[in-house]
Amino acid sequence: MKKIITYAAFCILFIITMIGLDRLLSEKSIHGINQARSFYAQPKDSIDVLMLGSSHIHCDVNTALLWEKYGMAAYDYSAAEQTMWQTYYYFKEALKTQKPKVAVMDFYSVSRYKDDYQYDFLYENLQGLKPSINKLALFVSSCAVGRMDDYYPDFFTYHGRYEDLTKQDFDYLLGKENLASFKGYTPYCAVKPQVRPVLEEVEAPGLTDKQKKYLEKIIGLAKKNNITMLFIVAPYIIDEKDLQTYEDIAEIAEQNGIEFLDMNYSYDEIGLDFDKDFNDYSHLNYEGSCKFTEYFARELLGRYGDKIADHRGDKRYESWDESVKVTEEMRLEAIEKNREKKE
Repeated sequence: MKKIITYAAFCILFIITMIGLDRLLSEKSIHGINQARSFYAQPKDSIDVLMLGSSHIHCDVNTALLWEKYGMAAYDYSAAEQTMWQTYYYFKEALKTQKPKVAVMDFYSVSRYKDDYQYDFLYENLQGLKPSINKLALFVSSCAVGRMDDYYPDFFTYHGRYEDLTKQDFDYLLGKENLASFKGYTPYCAVKPQVRPVLEEVEAPGLTDKQKKYLEKIIGLAKKNNITMLFIVAPYIIDEKDLQTYEDIAEIAEQNGIEFLDMNYSYDEIGLDFDKDFNDYSHLNYEGSCKFTEYFARELLGRYGDKIADHRGDKRYESWDESVKVTEEMRLEAIEKNREKKE
């Protein structure tokens, strides 16, 4: 009996130690991992507007502003260079705990990355998700068999981070980090002037068969769960080679009764200043994201105002009040990092 108790105690201690090490050493990144990890901390069935897609979502859609000015309970559930199939599995994961009224999907990365496997940011699209059959399916659809051991299990990819640990790692280990107050938005604060694009039609690849397959699955999932979908392209320095993809998406959207807004035709309506509002050619900076979010909020409320409630003052939504403070702290931190780079 003593041996059995000793063995059981050892097993329990080993499991606790491994869980602790995983929490401590796991990557904490505002480019996808934190977006997925914090999603699980959101109050159940509290998100009215679910934002899906790549970094164009979590850098351009300011969820703190949507809350502060409109009481909109929105969440940027996105990751860098997210593929169509990864978005599908993210959407499935989200519906385990949330029942959004509107799901918004951005298509920038779909236009730019046509290969089946995008390895540069696979870890950002994978590591924030909890272990599940859904996560495994995402991984299998996103990685060739010969490279699977480079990315999975997650612990093998970050177990050597001992020298890179920060206060955030220990706060997460001890449960001190308030995950619910992060709504996915990642403010960029660099200012890099851009040239306003002038476009002409060119021959370029559109949606691939695999992309079409998963887009239809996403649409089917929304219909099954009675969720209104809105397709968008957040503003950036668009290239001619992206246009064919957006034409294909527009056609599929029309066939399914889904609205599609390409914001690259709304630069002036948004009020974008190409000398001041871009962090780089692909992402808006904080000031640009505020302008875009204001414009986007009007578009959302004008179309779906009957579905999107104003939750300000509701105690169940206090974490959205906290998200305003968190966003301001992140903005100031981003400004400081940019200042240090210049010195």
